[in-house]
Amino acid sequence: MATPAATGKPARSETSESIRFLLKLALFVFILRSFIFAPFSIPSESMLPRLLIGDYLFVSKWNYGYSRWSLPWGLPLIPGRLFGRDPTRGDTVVFRSMGPDDHDVIKRVIGLPGDTVQMRNGQLFLNDRAIPKDRVADFIVPITPNFPAEKCGTAFQDVDATGAAICRYPRFRETLPNGRSYEVLDQENIPRADDTDVYRVPAGTVFLMGDNRDDSADSRFAPPEGMGYIPMERIEGKALLTFWSTDGSAEWLKPWTWVSAARFHRIGQGF
Repeated sequence: MATPAATGKPARSETSESIRFLLKLALFVFILRSFIFAPFSIPSESMLPRLLIGDYLFVSKWNYGYSRWSLPWGLPLIPGRLFGRDPTRGDTVVFRSMGPDDHDVIKRVIGLPGDTVQMRNGQLFLNDRAIPKDRVADFIVPITPNFPAEKCGTAFQDVDATGAAICRYPRFRETLPNGRSYEVLDQENIPRADDTDVYRVPAGTVFLMGDNRDDSADSRFAPPEGMGYIPMERIEGKALLTFWSTDGSAEWLKPWTWVSAARFHRIGQGF
């Protein structure tokens, strides 16, 4: 067998080979996260009851086209919006918020360009049409490190049949004109959130809301209190699948708690 010296090719060091491998791996991950799938973790309760703090999702990146916000850190490598497609009302999307403290956020698409949106006494009106809001069974979430009692509020704290502390919220089902149906929480009447002006969605933007209607900084409120209208190019992708969920009780130095903290029944839930 010919040696590198015999063939006239310089030998590559182990270090250079490792660097080449890491660069290829980084490029692969960059392409995967930018154009195909990306992970996303739920940091707040604004999308209860569908999403809990500690849920981890896969977000598909191809549904609405690509922009700089499709790339990690919002790298300005894509001009405008390529292969752009508008979302569908009812889609759960991840987007980059406006303002200097921009960060990734997840909400539900309610209004598209040209739509009018309004809340009247806690009921959603889309294009001056009342969206059905049907009472269903209360939503129950256990009190855990990811959802401590102070997040619940004293009015909604309860215990289950075993005596474990839980939070019990009034739950409703909304059904949009296109047939998309989803559950929302409405804890109490908050005038600024439940009785609003009429919003007319400008061209090139969407109107987004959290399913936890009384605890969501969304398009009902202008920045910095809320999100306002979100430009289409800031939508990064569509929530696809829950691939992991934890109640926050795991400890790194106690591997057995990684299993006890897992909420296995939530893994694999789609949208």
